Amino acid sequence: MTQTDSLPSAPVQPADPASAAAAGRDTAASRIAIIGGGPAGLMAAEILSAAGRGVDVYEALPSAGRKFLMAGRGGLNITHSEPLDRFLSRYGAARPLFERLLARFSPADLRAWCAGLGVPTLVGSSGRVFPEGFKASPLLRAWLARLAAQGVRLFLRHRWSGWDEAGRLCFDTPSGRVEVQPLATVLALGGASWPRLGSDGRWAPLVQARGVGLAPFRPSNSGFDIAWGPGFLERAEGQPLKRIALGFAGRTVPGELVITRSGLEGGALYALSAPVRDALERDGQATVLLDLKPDLSPAQIQNKLARVPAADSLANRLRKALSLTPPVGALLRELCRPEDLVRPAALAARIKAVPLVFTGMRGLDRAISTAGGIRLDELDANLMLRRCPGLFACGEMLDWEAPTGGYLLQGCMASGVGVAEGVLSWLHDH
Repeated sequence: MTQTDSLPSAPVQPADPASAAAAGRDTAASRIAIIGGGPAGLMAAEILSAAGRGVDVYEALPSAGRKFLMAGRGGLNITHSEPLDRFLSRYGAARPLFERLLARFSPADLRAWCAGLGVPTLVGSSGRVFPEGFKASPLLRAWLARLAAQGVRLFLRHRWSGWDEAGRLCFDTPSGRVEVQPLATVLALGGASWPRLGSDGRWAPLVQARGVGLAPFRPSNSGFDIAWGPGFLERAEGQPLKRIALGFAGRTVPGELVITRSGLEGGALYALSAPVRDALERDGQATVLLDLKPDLSPAQIQNKLARVPAADSLANRLRKALSLTPPVGALLRELCRPEDLVRPAALAARIKAVPLVFTGMRGLDRAISTAGGIRLDELDANLMLRRCPGLFACGEMLDWEAPTGGYLLQGCMASGVGVAEGVLSWLHDH
């Protein structure tokens, strides 16, 4: 975590374990418990407290919003500016849920919410939306201050450990165990990626013990493995591949990649992570085609290559004819047959379709996000668990996934709005 994105300590005054115990005895029965201090949980706390409800947020770590701050290291890509129908397509099988959630809290609403906290946003050249300062900490600081002003109480170092025999929530704290009996409970504990930031999936057995169906956790938005030769890594490790496109299973995705010691990662690959992951699980490997010049046809590439002396080295031919610089030459030598790199027609065909044979995927601990979690059919329209009246869930705990590009944060925060309104509706009816 960078110095500029370290969490300020002041905005929400954390409550101590003794006061949490008092809350359990005295006031928790009239308050709503939110377990998890990430974007989904904090958004639920904002909506509920703005509606006049008492809200207590319980966070296992020493500060709230740690994964949110980590996202700030990449500029905090908070949402995307593309048309809503295309935006919704990013959620795959979970689209029906997000059609409802984003109708209530759209990308435009999220940008207006940021502006309301004194953090204007801007649209980048790719259509992605960022805070003007490209940092998460000013937004989180202002957010926590708003929550404090609305009476939200934050209990840090409170790790949820399930329920006791009386149905009370149990938390392990530095001062011992605490039990509370809230009016309603919102679970916002995240998925199973980046465990050191709080999303460790340790909640899954607790929920399953109540009969709730879960889909297995699987990595999403993660790098994939290729067996590079040592000579290639010496020349290319850490090098970017810019303005490329990837093709797989009938889809073509433009973007960028980075060569890593174990394979490749980057936004273009993250957008295909679900189908590539499924193919790996089914077949043991997956071949993705890399287009190094997506703006040119094979014939155009061949004509440009033909103008460069055949005696030139491959690196010089690529640079002079196509402005392709290292590590492209090394990549072609690594992944293509030598005879395909000599003749212009064969080389042009390879430049348009370099075979990337992936043999594995980075694990959950290195994935940006996860698929799996609470199955959507376990939830009612209020995002309440059908088997557990008064128990709600939101964010990455639910079984959905989306690529990077602003869709993850938008989805989590919209689900926080949706679950809060679901709690209010349920309380009104009960």
